[in-house]
Amino acid sequence: MRLRSILSSKIHGARVTGAEIEYIGSIAIDEDLMDRVNLWAGERVHVWDVDNGQRFETYTIPAERGSGTICVNGAAARRVEVGHKLIIAAFTMTDEPLRANVILVSDDNRYIRTLSAE
Repeated sequence: MRLRSILSSKIHGARVTGAEIEYIGSIAIDEDLMDRVNLWAGERVHVWDVDNGQRFETYTIPAERGSGTICVNGAAARRVEVGHKLIIAAFTMTDEPLRANVILVSDDNRYIRTLSAE
């Protein structure tokens, strides 16, 4: 069996609402958005800052439903600024093709629509 790392979840265009350096780590994401793309609490994600090109990995924690929260915590908070646009992506190891859950969100982190898998 040959496993491949395949995109499984992606939130495109999320805006940073907070950056908390003193928190131990992670990225807090509105739980409604996590559900839409099937992200689990504690799941590893790649985060790409569209505004400054920074890239990092962290893990997810659910933020209040409907809050629009996207808060980068810990050391990674130094890589973003409130208002920056992010792409948040998770990958899974599989030996079969997978259709990714990809969504586009508004500037206030509200679901706009589902995008086709890239």
